[in-house]
Amino acid sequence: MATKTYAGVNIEVNDEGYMTDSSQWTKEVANEIAKEEGIELTDKHFEVIEYIRNKVAAGESLTIRGINKSGVVNAKIFYQLFPGAPLKKATKISGVPKPVSCI
Repeated sequence: MATKTYAGVNIEVNDEGYMTDSSQWTKEVANEIAKEEGIELTDKHFEVIEYIRNKVAAGESLTIRGINKSGVVNAKIFYQLFPGAPLKKATKISGVPKPVSCI
């Protein structure tokens, strides 16, 4: 485990940079992680992040297909919001573990 400082707070992260304690997550932390990923967060990003955090808190698994059916965004918009590896980037910024479906 490593420690990174986001928004003045020391955050425990795993070897891939995912937070190990999602209770440390704040919008300020999310903004700093997003900057590292080359993303500037908007209200739409935070709608997706809230959806992801709620799904994970409920013990549900995450997939791009599930996000497409969420009513929050469709897959095309999801890829535009989090380009490259949308589910990996979105979960990292959301402060939740990397989904099992991500390699």
